[in-house]
Amino acid sequence: MVFAPGEKSGKELEEVKLQNTSKQIVQNAILQAMRQVSQESLRREGRPGDSRAWGQLGGCELTKKHEKK
Repeated sequence: MVFAPGEKSGKELEEVKLQNTSKQIVQNAILQAMRQVSQESLRREGRPGDSRAWGQLGGCELTKKHEKK
């Protein structure tokens, strides 16, 4: 099959999609790791930071346990 200049075959298009998806997965993983490091740093300094993230790290559970005492 002959393609016009700049036109990609189905296989090449799938490869591009796979590369883009892989890049997005890596970017998301990096952002998540950066958020986690930032939140842990804030927690070590005694500041909870974002309350949603704090809950994900178990901060809310610790507070509830503390209230029971």
